[in-house]
Amino acid sequence: MKTKVSTLFYAKKAKAAANGLIPIYMRITINGKRIELSTNRFIEISKWSTEAGKMKGTSEEARSINNHLDLLKNQIRDAEMELIYKKITITTEIFKSKLLGVDERARMLVPIFQDHNNKIKELVGKEYAPGTLERYTTSLKHTIEFMQWKYNISDIDITKIDHAFITDYEFWLRSVRNCANNTAVKYLKNFNKIIKLCLANDWIDKNPFANYKSKVKDVERVYLTEAEIQSIIEKDFKTERLSLVRDIFLFSCFTGLAYIDVKNLTKSHISFGIDGEKWIFTHRQKTESASKIPILPVTQMIIDKYKNHPQCNNEDKLLPILSNQKMNAYLKEIAGVCEIEKELTFHIARHTFATTVTLTNGVPIESVSKMLGHKNLRTTQHYAKVLDRKVSDDMKILKDKFSILDNNILKKSSVTS
Repeated sequence: MKTKVSTLFYAKKAKAAANGLIPIYMRITINGKRIELSTNRFIEISKWSTEAGKMKGTSEEARSINNHLDLLKNQIRDAEMELIYKKITITTEIFKSKLLGVDERARMLVPIFQDHNNKIKELVGKEYAPGTLERYTTSLKHTIEFMQWKYNISDIDITKIDHAFITDYEFWLRSVRNCANNTAVKYLKNFNKIIKLCLANDWIDKNPFANYKSKVKDVERVYLTEAEIQSIIEKDFKTERLSLVRDIFLFSCFTGLAYIDVKNLTKSHISFGIDGEKWIFTHRQKTESASKIPILPVTQMIIDKYKNHPQCNNEDKLLPILSNQKMNAYLKEIAGVCEIEKELTFHIARHTFATTVTLTNGVPIESVSKMLGHKNLRTTQHYAKVLDRKVSDDMKILKDKFSILDNNILKKSSVTS
């Protein structure tokens, strides 16, 4: 796209001096974005021609001021031609630096990306979860690796990032890194945030993502059936560690809480709800949205079982939870012992709560969404899609209604005959 640069001189009445003279300003517009600079010349407002953009008349004062404005106009044209000749993308910031003689240092991608990540690091635990920092740290690492692979460079001027850079980056993620569709889309989404930051600061004029399209594909969420949950409950584990992991996993199955939210629970998160029964009142670390969950009998049994555990007493925790890595490793052992042919991870417990425990048993989707701490009902609807049993039950009700209708039609037809 060709850069459009236009210049306008005008008398700025709002900046009138004490002696009543009005300063003359120049407004440079670059693709709709403005730079406003003083010309360091002043004039009586009655002597200024708004239409011509210069001082009226042919007096010595008029010639002096108008010659100065022509000189500025030529400087603007020369600056534009030089930037075009050097093939430098013209932005308001670069153009202003050129006119003012400021050192034109290129803005490089990696320092901008790193500065963004440093700010997230400072806000971990306040506005961001540790996982957010980890994702952006990995995104920066992948970006640097891609640039080395494609261009044999470790950094790039942000004005050089174009649509081809984005599409090549996507290709690298999918081929060299062997990322699945949704993973590749998420890395590019993280990179797009850095591009938006550059756009917001007027460091670049064109959005390289403007014509880029990507779509997250729906992934079928894995969850446990009632029979599989029952097999885990009934299994007598010989080691204390597997028994502990089983209990905490079941706790999540019957509360819908993610690993980090279970880990952060303290006894103070339990209080009496609107029905006079015990509830868990907490906030999801991922979205900071509230989760209010009634405590089911099996959940209360697990809480009671570990209420005097040394780790719970020493660290003010509701449950003595292990690291997520260890939990997932031991859950694979549990799956093997219980003959569950699914790759068992802690997050499957949350999916199980949403499907087998609640939606399958007729709990309205709005209630499930609130307990899960979803901000949008559409997020919860992903779980409803996979429930063949729920579809079957709903269709059975419909079949029964049509059965009554069919019987009435048959009765009427037999009377007629």
